[in-house]
Amino acid sequence: MSYMLKQIDHVQLAAPEGCEDEARKFYAGIFGFEEMEKPPVLKKRGGAWFKFGSVQLHIGVEELFVPAKKAHPAFEVDNLEALKDHLENNGIQVTEDDHLPGASRFYVNDPFGNRLEFLEWK
Repeated sequence: MSYMLKQIDHVQLAAPEGCEDEARKFYAGIFGFEEMEKPPVLKKRGGAWFKFGSVQLHIGVEELFVPAKKAHPAFEVDNLEALKDHLENNGIQVTEDDHLPGASRFYVNDPFGNRLEFLEWK
């Protein structure tokens, strides 16, 4: 092949119009993601961009928004149990799942109903 895929640059999740403050509270406030400045040409579209390490998570406004109930990003975590406690202490419902051999994992929904997976390999 004459090309090579290097890595995922970012993950985008959709949210309804006016989602920005709620996204900031959830992704920056609870998870500690750093908000990124969107390029000026894209700001008018709404939404918000976040990062942690080299991973970017973009929240984009979708006019006819429907949450992603099955499709989801999965985040590998060190000390999954501590994250679970932190989320539950912040009123976030955690749904545990033991169906992936070799991993502990759970799911949460963001404020817009999008599914997020968090896992720790044993």
